[in-house]
Amino acid sequence: MFRHGELRLALLSLLADQPRHGYELIKAIEERTGGTYAPSPGAVYPTLQLLADEGLIAEQDDPGPRKAFRTTEAGRAELSERAEEVEALFARLGRHGESGEGGRSPHLWRAMGNLANVLRHRASAGKLDQAAIDSIVDMIDDMARRIERL
Repeated sequence: MFRHGELRLALLSLLADQPRHGYELIKAIEERTGGTYAPSPGAVYPTLQLLADEGLIAEQDDPGPRKAFRTTEAGRAELSERAEEVEALFARLGRHGESGEGGRSPHLWRAMGNLANVLRHRASAGKLDQAAIDSIVDMIDDMARRIERL
């Protein structure tokens, strides 16, 4: 659903609209795609931490149990510089929902995206040695063969 860096940009933009916590962001993206896609918490929460580390968002001072975030001045400046990119991204997400591009099962596309995100995050964090990579490749190849036989 998202190309490299686009989830980061989408979350930053949604937080500029209003302070939100992770679950609200997941639901906002799901709404933008007409219910055909919702990013996994495993993709959203690390991205929120990245945005916070970059100084583009900050925790909202709320007494509630959930951690809500708001866009900082630096975050709003980045959004201003990338306004056309943000507009194109949300237009594409909207078209995805309108066209039914997700197929008959948005859950299938969500699951595939979740797998890709988990693998990307693990690999970029340096948490995959050669044995783990070989094991993952075997699992994916095995699953592909099993799906082909359905």
